[in-house]
Amino acid sequence: MTNGTVTTELESALEKHRVELTGYCYRMLGSSFEAEDAVQDTLVRAWRSYDKFEGRSSLRSWLYRIATNVCLDMLTAGNKRARPMDLTDATPLARAALSPRPDNTWLEPMPDTRVLPSTADPAEAAIAKESVRLAFMAALQQLPPKQRAVLILREVLAWKASEVAELLGTTVASVNSALQRARATLAEREEAGAGAAVSDPLDEEQQKLLERYVAAFEGYDMTALTALLHEDAIMTMPPFDLWLSGSADITGFMTTLGSACANSRLVPVEANGLPAFAHYKPDEEAGGFAPWAVQVLEISDGRITGFHCFLDTERWFPLFDLPLRLEAEADEVQ
Repeated sequence: MTNGTVTTELESALEKHRVELTGYCYRMLGSSFEAEDAVQDTLVRAWRSYDKFEGRSSLRSWLYRIATNVCLDMLTAGNKRARPMDLTDATPLARAALSPRPDNTWLEPMPDTRVLPSTADPAEAAIAKESVRLAFMAALQQLPPKQRAVLILREVLAWKASEVAELLGTTVASVNSALQRARATLAEREEAGAGAAVSDPLDEEQQKLLERYVAAFEGYDMTALTALLHEDAIMTMPPFDLWLSGSADITGFMTTLGSACANSRLVPVEANGLPAFAHYKPDEEAGGFAPWAVQVLEISDGRITGFHCFLDTERWFPLFDLPLRLEAEADEVQ
């Protein structure tokens, strides 16, 4: 067997794990781009040290060990990704102001295709989607890094405690203790109301809710939109730390500071295991529609409970393989 063949086979063997490793690093770091950087670093390290891999564990376990070390190193700075409601109180519409914070403040969205490996098991697929939803991701960021790793490996990836202990170089008792503390922290956040009840796949009622949402948003019909929003619905707009609570403030914002979004277009995408849309708003200068946000929706009990708009389109639209403009349709030009 030639060196070239060995090289190709190793590249192929490593590449097979990219999506699941990206999902793991994304859960650890809360950042789409840092996760992809971490996975690339992991694969490079594995490539360079493959001759030292003695096969005492599976290649997959070995890669997770490397990825965990990469993520823990990246987390030593102590930065915890967050959502606006993790940092400040809701702002009444009358005091709404758009104040940006640095990119590394925010929990970032992620396309499903980059973090969710394909599986024929519906239950496994549902768990994977739940584990990248925004509320769960935000809760993970509140955990110390090693507790975070333990919870993801045990609860999401279903590793045995002995396997996690070996990966982290610790004891089974230590792993079980860390898992218990992590579960307690997440349970507190769930009691505070975090979460979204989205079925996988979306049921008929949820599909109709989204159809009504698209019609209301594109038509900028605030009466119709109000009927779809939960009374305690939340709207966020990273990189701005402003967040709004309640349908009155949300629709009030959309008709004042957000009025330029009237007559927008929404294109369905898949993000964080939740319904999502690429939002294009009218381009008054060039015509057609320019990218404005990736919207990720949380829904529960037949209403929209979370409306999260990620506005840094220069980063998000290429990540989601989205066009950077939409042309106006013929009937709109006339």
